[in-house]
Amino acid sequence: MSPLSIRPATLADISAITCIYADAVHHGTASFEISAPDEIEMARRMNELLVDRFPYVVAEYAGTVVGYAYAASFRSRLAFRPTVEDSVYVAIEMQRRGVGHALLTALISEAQARDFRQMIAVIGDPSNQSASIALHEVAGFHHVGVLECVGFKHGRWLDCLLMQRALGEGALSSPDSLLGSKENH
Repeated sequence: MSPLSIRPATLADISAITCIYADAVHHGTASFEISAPDEIEMARRMNELLVDRFPYVVAEYAGTVVGYAYAASFRSRLAFRPTVEDSVYVAIEMQRRGVGHALLTALISEAQARDFRQMIAVIGDPSNQSASIALHEVAGFHHVGVLECVGFKHGRWLDCLLMQRALGEGALSSPDSLLGSKENH
C-alpha cells in the first residue's frame, strides 16, 4: 500500500474534487445540495476560499486525489470571522481507511495556523453519518445541538447535527489578526 499524503489543494485538483463531491451529492445526504456543481463552479468556490486564506487540502493515494477538506466561513458577519465550518469528503472506495482522519487533522492544523479559534461541523442527516460523527469526536469535537428537519432530500426530511471544537487558544484571547483593529471587539 503506498502512503497517503495530504497537501494543499490546487485548481489542478478540481476534476477529482468535483467527481468526489458529485457522488456525495447524488447518492448521499451529507450535502444538502440537490444537483452537483460542475468543475467551473467548484473552481470558483475553491478560488474564493483560497483568496480569503481559508485552508483547503487534498489527500493523495498512489498519485490520485481520493479526498479533500476545507474550512469556510461559518457565517458572513465579521464577528463570526474567527469561526470556521469544516467540510470533509472522501471517495467512496477510500472511506473507512483513515483518509478522513488525515484530512481533518491537517485541516485543523492549517486553521489553527491561520489563527481561527473555533471549528464547527454541520453534519447532515446524522442518522446515516455515524462515521462522520465518530471522525469528529476523535478529532476533539463535541455535540452542541441538532437542527431538526431543516433539509428535504431524497424524499425525506433531514436533521443537522452541530459539533464544535476550539482551535489553538480558542476563546482565551482576542483573534486580532482576523478581526482587524481592536475597535471591532
